[in-house]
Amino acid sequence: MVLEVQGLYKSFSGEPVLQDVSFNLNQGEILAILGRSGAGKTTILRCINNLTKCDRGTIKVDDMYLCREENGATVYANPSTMLKIRKNLGMVFQNFNLFPHMSVVQNIVEAPINVFGMPKQKAHEKAAELLEMLGLSDKADSYPFELSGGQKQRVAIARACALNPKIMCMDEPTSALDPELREGIASIIENLAKDGMGILIITHDMNFAKRVATRIIFLDDGKVIQESSKEEFFESMDNERIRRFVAM
Repeated sequence: MVLEVQGLYKSFSGEPVLQDVSFNLNQGEILAILGRSGAGKTTILRCINNLTKCDRGTIKVDDMYLCREENGATVYANPSTMLKIRKNLGMVFQNFNLFPHMSVVQNIVEAPINVFGMPKQKAHEKAAELLEMLGLSDKADSYPFELSGGQKQRVAIARACALNPKIMCMDEPTSALDPELREGIASIIENLAKDGMGILIITHDMNFAKRVATRIIFLDDGKVIQESSKEEFFESMDNERIRRFVAM
């Protein structure tokens, strides 16, 4: 198990967004969290990546506690442990979040060199390896504005893979892609999982989840409504909230 989330709660301005959310992610598994807009999906990713502090709950990454409850309070890891945790987490944002003033290769090596202290030569070698794997070797010196949506998505994936994380988090990875490009991203995700990476995907794209996921969590109003294998999820549509979502 590379990720464990237990009893996660989060509210904004007194409005509950996450309510007792619990799940785990195993090595080499592709877990899709489905739900309509506003269900709390992205907030889960932000809590796991320490971009948003949870109100209560436990998040454990590769046997290291990012946060946990102690004596009724949520205690976060110290800076040293947090840095180790960050090395094990890759994040691909819905809008890519590439640095517009940096070339493709600079986007990939920025964090490894300047945040984690990786030697420049090693960082650039890793970047070249990732770009070749993703079919972007000829785009190393290009800038984000020169790339298509699918190319930006692959650069974002390369950047997230630069530190060999054990967990890859993806927020709506197909939102800006046409069907052909979605298939390419699906193949990349499957290959990462085959190499042992745990993949956590937040999506409302039912077809994409059906294509890549090994397990599915359905979230509604900040609560886990159903957790099952992909096959069980799509065979069992007896829950009214899930039927409404599928019909969207």
